[in-house]
Amino acid sequence: MKVFCSAAFLVVLLAVSACNHSHVIQVNVTNASNEKVSTVVIDYPEATFGINSLEPGKSFQYKIKPTANGALKIAFRNARGMSREAAGPVVNKNDEGTIEIKLTQDSAVSEPKLAGK
Repeated sequence: MKVFCSAAFLVVLLAVSACNHSHVIQVNVTNASNEKVSTVVIDYPEATFGINSLEPGKSFQYKIKPTANGALKIAFRNARGMSREAAGPVVNKNDEGTIEIKLTQDSAVSEPKLAGK
């Protein structure tokens, strides 16, 4: 009986842990220009992350976990120090997938590949 109870407990524990999947989005920010960009800020519902600077052709990866619904906001400074802003894709709580963000000296283009759960 003791072995049966232990086995049953393990089955329940595995079932609960399998349902406790963390929903995250991998954000890849790439400087697609020939000059450095700086002060990159990615604002998403209820949180923000930033990058001090990004050299030409370089990328930065960051995982986000949206806890609310809303659009990403992308802001950065180009090599001449001019501020640039762009709207990103809408993310929803429990979305999973990737968002590719390509920065030029004048704009930011986002390519989301998201699945809601």
